[in-house]
Amino acid sequence: MKTKAVRLYGKNDLRLEEFDLPAIKEDEILAKVICDSICMSSYKATHEADIHKRVPRDVAQNPIIIGHEFAGEIVEVGSKWKDEFRVGDKFSIQPALNYEGSPMGIMGSPGYSYRYIGGDATYVVIPNEVMEKSCLLHYTGPGFYPASLAEPLSCVIGAMHANYHTVQGSYVHTMEIKDGGNMAILAGVGPMGLAAINYVIHRHDRRPKLLIVTDIDQARLDRAELLYGKEDAARNGIEIKYINTKEMLDPAAELKALTEGGAGYDDVFVFAPVAPIVEQADAILAIDGCLNFFAGPAKTDFKAPFNFYNVHYTRTHITGTSGGNNNDMVEALEMMSKGLDPAGLVTHIGGINAVIDTTMNLPNIPGGKKLIYTHLSMNLTPISEFKTKGQTNPVYARLNDICEAHNGLWNIEAEQYLLDNADKL
Repeated sequence: MKTKAVRLYGKNDLRLEEFDLPAIKEDEILAKVICDSICMSSYKATHEADIHKRVPRDVAQNPIIIGHEFAGEIVEVGSKWKDEFRVGDKFSIQPALNYEGSPMGIMGSPGYSYRYIGGDATYVVIPNEVMEKSCLLHYTGPGFYPASLAEPLSCVIGAMHANYHTVQGSYVHTMEIKDGGNMAILAGVGPMGLAAINYVIHRHDRRPKLLIVTDIDQARLDRAELLYGKEDAARNGIEIKYINTKEMLDPAAELKALTEGGAGYDDVFVFAPVAPIVEQADAILAIDGCLNFFAGPAKTDFKAPFNFYNVHYTRTHITGTSGGNNNDMVEALEMMSKGLDPAGLVTHIGGINAVIDTTMNLPNIPGGKKLIYTHLSMNLTPISEFKTKGQTNPVYARLNDICEAHNGLWNIEAEQYLLDNADKL
């Protein structure tokens, strides 16, 4: 079986190549990748290469396939797994295997560490350890892109579950966000922030009573409010406010004043690795408030001041998460199978030919998630430009009509039309 894939050979050295996959062993599975969502983590791995914690040191001799937010369908199943998986099954993958014996110790991951599995490929061989760790997950919902976006959604799910609060006078730590509390998502209208807003609004077991979302980009705030507005939140008992802090003289004081009695926020999530935002988050914490530093800094020496007077006297605390676990992925897939649509995260569509430039320049490309369909040849295209391109290309014209009928968002109908009509490799 031949595959086409984008492989990493070294720092800033990505190559789109065709090569042979080995025949699968009895404990492996052959799969067809349909789509992959490009993540900032792939950008970081590309720029760090063999110094990245998940990339093998011999990547120059044994290049790895990049991409870890992918979905597809199973083509062939080794005998060991025939009772659990069937040809034609749709799947998503939890890339954070965390198993002993991986190419990078406990940090081995598809999309970072393997020669024959990664999201930016047409076909892949799924190794035994993925199934052993229950990281190959069934997806029974419509389409494929929701399963691809289950991984980023699982990251914000994990963050919510990782927050904790204390019981005064005891040593009990209660995990989770505070039900009925105040929540702030700072720098929160990028792709991962949108995923967090979507999850917070639509989960059913617990939710805040007040949710404020901040940024300094009004256009992005307006789009977030269009996607996840006040009425949608109110139906689930949440008051949501989108706040532009750019012109505020004292953002922390003004944000805190939005809470009842100026009490502050029980759960604060930081979605950008910017020291002033971390300080702002610290300053708006309520008594027993928990700050979750979600954003992954590129610099290993990133630091920000923190008020340890409040740690001592008002029990404020800090946590951080990087990725979700299997349970978080299962929760994400279940929510999507029941109708949670992550389409609001997606702003660009492309084919496998667009992967290298997109990955290398990801921080400089505005918008949200860049969704790649690996069996197609298509330049990375904003959904907002489908109409213009449709003046000369009937495929884009039809895609524009379909997306406009879905509030300008990517959707299952558009995905199927693209797969049926776009240029194949």
